[in-house]
Amino acid sequence: MKPVKVGICGFGTVGGGTFNVLKRNAEEIARRAGRGIEVTQIALRSQNPHCDITGTATTSDVFAVASNPEIDIVIELIGGYTIARDLVLQAIDNGKHVVTANKALIAVHGDEIFARAREKGVIVAFEAAVAGGIPVIKAIREGLSANRINWVAGIINGTGNFILTEMREKGRTFPDVLAEAQALGYAEADPTFDVEGIDAAHKLTILASIAFGIPLQFDKAYTEGITRLTTADVELRRGAGLSHQAPGRGTQHRRRHRAARAPHADPRRPPDRQRQRRDERRDGQR
Repeated sequence: MKPVKVGICGFGTVGGGTFNVLKRNAEEIARRAGRGIEVTQIALRSQNPHCDITGTATTSDVFAVASNPEIDIVIELIGGYTIARDLVLQAIDNGKHVVTANKALIAVHGDEIFARAREKGVIVAFEAAVAGGIPVIKAIREGLSANRINWVAGIINGTGNFILTEMREKGRTFPDVLAEAQALGYAEADPTFDVEGIDAAHKLTILASIAFGIPLQFDKAYTEGITRLTTADVELRRGAGLSHQAPGRGTQHRRRHRAARAPHADPRRPPDRQRQRRDERRDGQR
């Protein structure tokens, strides 16, 4: 049986890792899948020093991969909303299946992308977009498909979790820990998505859509970041016997759905007042 031919768009840490896994485990993957998986073309801006791509065709044009007639599956790993959206839609229009780890793309443009995929009879796989190491999407879609899910919650941003843990356990300041997170590669040079709750909101939008059976609605997700958090806030919560994490929460109540990347709650306010404060701020943004 002919191998499945794959094109990888984006060749940074994730793209290079994907290539290496497919190459290193080619024999085992073929045994389990019943046919081989072959990387036919890679779209990249620069060489990845951790990958030996000798013999594999390369291009600097991601759309060349989407239009390559030899490719069966396009793996989108370039990130962002704009070029990634155009790439995925072009690949779908060309009858190619798509695999993506781009939670921002799915959260914002997923409804459009999935509708186009249904029209064209192709699959868009996105397990790696949210907690791929668990994995959670497959568990909710398949393992819990007969269950009524009323709420989902979890710590779904590793960078924010690292920062809050260091502040809580070592008394460090936010700027200090953020600088270390960037040096370690946990946080991007522009960490806005992580520290302002946007990354977690992207992921929670996807989880809520699957869990509650609703369209993707990122524009309705309430977010508040941790950039204004001080060591005094952390100590105040510690003194009140409270933990200091920033989980994403989504609830379903009387056919209404809310998704929120939880802000740092003020222990001096009772929970009902905290909810009222969030509702007031959310209503003010509408």
